[in-house]
Amino acid sequence: MSRYDLTDFEWRVIEPLLPNKPRGVPRVDDRRVLNGIFWVLRSGAPWRDLPERYGPYTTVYNRFNRWRKAGLWDRLMDEITKAYDGNVQMIDSSIVRVHQHASGVKKRVEFVVLVAAGAGSRPRSTRASTAKAGRSAS
Repeated sequence: MSRYDLTDFEWRVIEPLLPNKPRGVPRVDDRRVLNGIFWVLRSGAPWRDLPERYGPYTTVYNRFNRWRKAGLWDRLMDEITKAYDGNVQMIDSSIVRVHQHASGVKKRVEFVVLVAAGAGSRPRSTRASTAKAGRSAS
């Protein structure tokens, strides 16, 4: 059992909710497909990087989309929440607080005004011979 796989308890709760319409081609094991879906969602990896033990990534992706369009994920989450007596916590990036320095707060810009030593005097950092030597003769 992998880190992202369903427990036996969770599978007993979910299994009766899954569509069970027989079609021409025999279905791939639903538990294996669900474990593949959860692996992709929890790891954040692209569908193409799905490990082979979960089956073809196209099957897992198509089943995920088909169940999403049918509203199956909402029913699954409701049943899992009931099975755990409402003691389920989920975190996504929209509710995680960021440290104030990483939040994009505008930085204060300080302007420093340098006063020249004297009116009409040349800058001290550049010597007159260096400025003339840098020019081309053409």
